Amino acid sequence: MNIAYVRVSTVEQNEGRQVEALKARNIEKWYTEKVSAKDTNRPKLKEMLEFAREGDTIFIHDFSRLARSVTAGV
Repeated sequence: MNIAYVRVSTVEQNEGRQVEALKARNIEKWYTEKVSAKDTNRPKLKEMLEFAREGDTIFIHDFSRLARSVTAGV
């Protein structure tokens, strides 16, 4: 199953650009939320991760939609 996670940082922002970019991926299940990356309480992200099964593909428009920054593990 193709799954998409779409996130914008504030309720004023529009997720349309991300949705349009992902439409070509034949998404079957969408998870969308309006919450800052600073907030670790992201219900839709948690719901998506609990829903996804082996063999599913998760699409995001940009890595910044998942995390604010990435630090290499030590």
